[in-house]
Amino acid sequence: MTLRILTAVALFIDAAVHIHLAPGYQAGNPAGIGQGNLFLLESAAAVLAGLYVLLRGSRAAYAVAFAVALSAFVAVVAYRYVNIPAFGPFPAMYEPIWFFEKSLSAVAEGAGAVLAAVGFVRAGRRTPRRRAPSPQ
Repeated sequence: MTLRILTAVALFIDAAVHIHLAPGYQAGNPAGIGQGNLFLLESAAAVLAGLYVLLRGSRAAYAVAFAVALSAFVAVVAYRYVNIPAFGPFPAMYEPIWFFEKSLSAVAEGAGAVLAAVGFVRAGRRTPRRRAPSPQ
């Protein structure tokens, strides 16, 4: 149960930071998709994944949590170090600095991905394995 709680807390921290930052980032593109709206979508995914892990603790729940946390971690690191241009309706989000909230979300996302991976492996061990019938 502790692993489920820690995984969910990491996802909830990620969501809280993105909800907090979203309004300031949306100001750059108020009519479009904008980074703020992407932050809100990521927050919703993180909250749902966190609740799923808390309520179920299944391999599927941990897989969802892993996908959400890892994708957020990869995005924050990529947009920190790589100047990815705008593509389609998505804005360019290059931001070559670290600040407290960004660092906090990156740590929470990285920890959430690791915890979810551990949970996925451990949940797989819990499933009962069928034994072959013994020859008589």
